[in-house]
Amino acid sequence: MTLVAHELKASYAFIERNFNLTRRYWGWEVAFLVYSVAGALSISLIGADQGSPTLLLTLMVGAIFWNYLSVVFSWIAETIAVERWEGTLEYTMMAPVRRWAQLLGSVSYAMVYGLIHTAVILVALILFFPQLEVANANPATVIAFMVLGSFSFVGIGMIAAILPLLYVERGAQMTFVLQSVLLLVSGVYYSIDVLPGWMQVLSHLSPATYVLEGVRAGLIEGIGVDALLGDVWPLLVMGAVLIPFGLWAFGKAERYAKRTGKLKRVG
Repeated sequence: MTLVAHELKASYAFIERNFNLTRRYWGWEVAFLVYSVAGALSISLIGADQGSPTLLLTLMVGAIFWNYLSVVFSWIAETIAVERWEGTLEYTMMAPVRRWAQLLGSVSYAMVYGLIHTAVILVALILFFPQLEVANANPATVIAFMVLGSFSFVGIGMIAAILPLLYVERGAQMTFVLQSVLLLVSGVYYSIDVLPGWMQVLSHLSPATYVLEGVRAGLIEGIGVDALLGDVWPLLVMGAVLIPFGLWAFGKAERYAKRTGKLKRVG
């Protein structure tokens, strides 16, 4: 068996392990899904209450696609926290598996899980608001921005996963704070123009800002990807920079954690 085939097999093992974790805590998964559906409906009803189809679609896009991005981010960022919770962190980090193989498995599962989770919310919203008209939607634009945004959030998730590795007691809380900041500055439910100037600067550093702008333009206005290059190239740059940097930084943090004995501590 070649080295690459061995590592890909290891990646699949992490996918299978994550699936088994989801199945073990299925009750929490159902509870979280119900909460996500209720949250998306509650936010979208603001648009229905105002009698504005455009506002309704804007809020729905924010609720649906922020859910997908946040699920992908959470699964990757909490990889270390879950290992520590399960008591398997030391065994996993000392196993003869390349770290990119582990992260590839976690990322692949996060994307598939996020798509399924988001699809359920989408179906619930469509059933709740059957009067919506999306005849002018451009599916190619929506899919393109989802893919580009996924890779950008993968990079951020890898960097965020370092926090629970270095800060045993408070790392998981720090990743949640980072996710909350991204929610605030990314224009999920409103235009970033309403934010203070210094927050608008942070908005342009968040890939979610460009994903949501692109998805809304494609879904509501039917604009093609070629007319949204101003939102495409930042996502390409972020994905190309953040993923390699995340792998490098995670490797440095892992070596530091092993030298200082942080893998043996349970937070």
